[in-house]
Amino acid sequence: MADRMAFLTTPRAERARRDARQRLEDRREVYRPGELLPLVGGQAERCMDCGLPFCHSACPLGNLVPEWNRLVAAEDWRAAADRLLATNNFPEFTGRLCPAPCESACVLAIDGAAVAIKNVELAIADRAWAEGWDGPRPAEQGGGGQGGRGRVAVIGSGPAGLAAAQQLTRAGHDTTVYERADRPGGLLRYGIPPFRLEKHRLERRLDQLRAEGTTFCTGVWIGRDVAGEELRAGYDALVVAVGATACRELPVPGRELPGVHPAMDYLTWANRVDEGDCPVSPVSAEGRHVVIVGGGDTAADCLGTALRQHAASVTQLDINPRPPEHRAPGQPWPVHPKVYRETTSHEESGAVAAGPRLFAAATVGFEPGPDGRLAAVRFAEAEPADRSPRTGTEQRLPAQLALLALGFTGPEPDQRLFAQLGLATGPEGTLARDDGFATTTEGVFVAGDAGRGQSLIVWAIAEGRAAAAAVDRYLRGCTELPAPIRASARALTV
Repeated sequence: MADRMAFLTTPRAERARRDARQRLEDRREVYRPGELLPLVGGQAERCMDCGLPFCHSACPLGNLVPEWNRLVAAEDWRAAADRLLATNNFPEFTGRLCPAPCESACVLAIDGAAVAIKNVELAIADRAWAEGWDGPRPAEQGGGGQGGRGRVAVIGSGPAGLAAAQQLTRAGHDTTVYERADRPGGLLRYGIPPFRLEKHRLERRLDQLRAEGTTFCTGVWIGRDVAGEELRAGYDALVVAVGATACRELPVPGRELPGVHPAMDYLTWANRVDEGDCPVSPVSAEGRHVVIVGGGDTAADCLGTALRQHAASVTQLDINPRPPEHRAPGQPWPVHPKVYRETTSHEESGAVAAGPRLFAAATVGFEPGPDGRLAAVRFAEAEPADRSPRTGTEQRLPAQLALLALGFTGPEPDQRLFAQLGLATGPEGTLARDDGFATTTEGVFVAGDAGRGQSLIVWAIAEGRAAAAAVDRYLRGCTELPAPIRASARALTV
């Protein structure tokens, strides 16, 4: 019998991590293997099974959090897995990568000790794989489809494209995913380091999609290798899920210097080394003084990667002021607040005294050395009002490698593909679509960051699922696929 008062008697507990110094000697996931299940039952018991579950509302997938918490507390893991997989195609990804707006919306978060929902989700997902509960589901075995309803092409194999493809295949459609890179996975493959997501987990999920009937065509750049209109003529519907991979630039003196690189180029090369494509990264931090410009997850991934490459030092410059430790008055529960957080990479940085993390720091330029390569980064204190450099506060940091982790502005402006498909872009650079994910071109739909802009993995999966339902309805006139969000849906805000 679960303890219905555990939220009063059991403290919040996180999954145990490996020693920070030990982690820097490899690129495996940071958590201790086998350390999750013993604490999960107690954390699940802390869930109050609220009459109005804000955790459910804060998750764009509509995950049935109180239900699978209750089932885990009762040790009914099989039923918990069924509930989790009913709303989330890839819970082993979100359990590792999502910043958990559901936890911010937990009623217990009012006092700062939310249920460890991500830990419970991850335990269910990993156990489902271990027990064989999350196997392939071809259409005739429970996808709800009759087979052969339509031919659909998905352009892009990130989480939105993969979610859309899996839903459509399970509904009985003949689905092909086109990916311009040599391997499928998008940013899950080349943008996320293995210490956050080991790639065998991605491969396992891709094998599942193949077993269900999804076809993958890699190394094919739609718009260049195959014209958009040619692809459209060969399929009954298209889903454009190319992501938002246009990096935000930093127009300051010295940006063109050798040694200044976009963060995603750096992370991609590091991941390619892990894939065995090359023995050493051509953009390595080894033995170098490194400056990372940016304060988000990508910057933290660069930090963890540079530390594992044994950089001489790593300094992170964040133009934003240091967030408060607790919710600001303008960010009340249940919204996901901007508070000070330390990632596992920051924990590792502190363990080896690698370098400071500086807030309210505006980068003003890059200086060359005698060899014409980057030698230093200049920055100044940022004015609170407009983040402009404050006069008289400029400083200089020695650096041989600078990584720009400033976020993304939208899909890359590949005018050939967009023009070939007749796609328009909105004022923010994203692809225009209606609230049902459809473009003005008949049979063409947009899912994920390409239409939403840079967002979270949980939103990408929700978009893929919802877009698949829209395509199924377009092809059949009706659909039984779930549509968790509309294209206009936004995160919970005040």
